[in-house]
Amino acid sequence: MGSSPHVKFLMMVSRLVVDNFLGVLAVAVAAAVVGRAWPIRPEEILDQMLALPRVYVFMAAILAAAMEKMRRMRRLRDVYLVEYGCFRPKPCYRTPFATCLEHAHLMPYLVDEESVAFAMRLLERSGLGEETCVPDAYHYMPPDRSLKASRDEAELVIFAAVDDVFAKTAVIKPADIDVLIVNCSIFTPVPVFADMVVNKYKLRSDVKIMNLSGMGCSAGLVSVGLARKILQVAPPGTRVLIVSTEILSSQYYVGTERAMLLPNCLFRMGAAAMILSNSASEARFRLRRVVRTVTAARDADYRCVFQEEDDKGNTGIRLSKDLATTAGYALKNNIAAFGPLVLPATEQLLVALSLLKRRLLRGRAKVRLYRPDFRTAFEHICIHAGGRGVIDEVQDGLGLSDDDVEASRMTLHRFGNTSSSSVLYELAYLEAKGRMKKDDRVWMISFGAGFDCNSVSWECVKPAGDADGPWAECVARYPVQLPEIDKDIRITLASTVKVWSNECRRRQYTFV
Repeated sequence: MGSSPHVKFLMMVSRLVVDNFLGVLAVAVAAAVVGRAWPIRPEEILDQMLALPRVYVFMAAILAAAMEKMRRMRRLRDVYLVEYGCFRPKPCYRTPFATCLEHAHLMPYLVDEESVAFAMRLLERSGLGEETCVPDAYHYMPPDRSLKASRDEAELVIFAAVDDVFAKTAVIKPADIDVLIVNCSIFTPVPVFADMVVNKYKLRSDVKIMNLSGMGCSAGLVSVGLARKILQVAPPGTRVLIVSTEILSSQYYVGTERAMLLPNCLFRMGAAAMILSNSASEARFRLRRVVRTVTAARDADYRCVFQEEDDKGNTGIRLSKDLATTAGYALKNNIAAFGPLVLPATEQLLVALSLLKRRLLRGRAKVRLYRPDFRTAFEHICIHAGGRGVIDEVQDGLGLSDDDVEASRMTLHRFGNTSSSSVLYELAYLEAKGRMKKDDRVWMISFGAGFDCNSVSWECVKPAGDADGPWAECVARYPVQLPEIDKDIRITLASTVKVWSNECRRRQYTFV
């Protein structure tokens, strides 16, 4: 153990040498060539410049300025995250496990006993805590799946997130928004959510609006990629408002297909809003890389997250049992494109050497490819909180520690799977914990229907001044240890609630 500091120092020095080797070598070679081949001494060059007529110098300066102006006009502009905000659910929306079990038993004509037991086992192993929240519609029995309930939920979560982001940016008002992008996968009313936001905040009549649907939990980062393309060519100072959410009220599945019961157990209400700009003024993060990988050409991946009807005509989302494996495959393809853009030269060299070794020893020995260490490229990693299995798959695939995935696991525990907004809740967790520092690099990973995987990297420009976010009232309690539920305790709880609910039905109580 005593030699570990020396080993770390040697590794740091080797990385510095390798990462900057090509640049240092190029400068040295250029200097040597110029020094040997250039026949004129620096003093002679200065004398000749001073002897030139001033009009020539003036014309050269104008030409240089014009060329620089043209270069800047052709160069794609940098994109920045000015601020973000998240919906903060009130305690009245909480849905502890006992409530879920009670409600399930009070609706025996919708869900059978075997399906209830399966759903509870899934819920207890999912990594969700007792404080996750669902909309008002889920608190009715049977759930209110009406259009009005869905609109009410949408207005609640979307307006709260947008209000939060504008409250944090005193210099930006709704009238300053030039582009609006709203994403929600399943529920898409008429008029669309983008029009709803325009109406609520009275955005300008020339605002450009886009409404994305059907892209699943990756839609938030897809929206970032779309905003990036717009801002890179838009006039300086252009601002884009992105709203990411998933509306649950109309999507409650009332059948007994196990694969279609999963969304009822995992998804929770949430929303997040971001303001992006191509001006560095007031920016908090700089957008570095955006890489999207789509694997929909594979039939298994295409049907991995699939909306359909069961054999009784009940509509729901069917999640494949191979979801975690599919996510791992999509991530592998995504990393193949994303890694070379972000990894330092040392890691890329080790990958290249392992590939070369495998090729040379093909048929004679089994060579394991080197797994790059992405912690050399990022200080923080935010994995979509899609479920414990998804986070485990990414953690194992990338060789991450428990600390590296803490933000993802704690977000899943506190807020559940909030779909496309989950990575913003994770970013808020890191900032609430005071872990985000200037120049820190963040990697966001999301997965969505299709199937696709998105990677977005950010660089912190200015950390948050305070922890006033969705974690403000509970961050002191985190991180928490995720318990393994004892089987005997689970059986006792289920039996107790079942007896109680049967007695209530016998007495003809009505619950609302």
